[in-house]
Amino acid sequence: MDKRSISETIIALEKEAMQAWIKGDPTPFLELYSKDFSYFDPDQQLRLDGFDKIKELYESMRGTVLMDNFEMINPLVQLSDSMAVLSYNLNIYLGEKLWEENFTSVYRLENDQWKVIHCHVSQTKPPTPWA
Repeated sequence: MDKRSISETIIALEKEAMQAWIKGDPTPFLELYSKDFSYFDPDQQLRLDGFDKIKELYESMRGTVLMDNFEMINPLVQLSDSMAVLSYNLNIYLGEKLWEENFTSVYRLENDQWKVIHCHVSQTKPPTPWA
């Protein structure tokens, strides 16, 4: 598979998972995650390590994350032989509300499937303590 096809595949996987996420279904994201997955989330104080931790968090949110739409802005996939980093800006819409986040997913090729081993989400414009 060439780099362009791999990039398109990874972006499509992420979009499909996000489409389900905004409807309250974390299943496609959970299916993408490796067993040694780790996660930085702006709402969590510490990094979550291991699939069981993210599954517990996501299952506690199942059916409660309900948004109107999302926009993946400027996705970039950087590749090596068996690793890929997808980064993009994410806008999530609920009525008049807009959430803006920076999103990075690190993928690893496992048994001919791309699996996410690490994800880092942060606010695009976080409040600064010195402002």
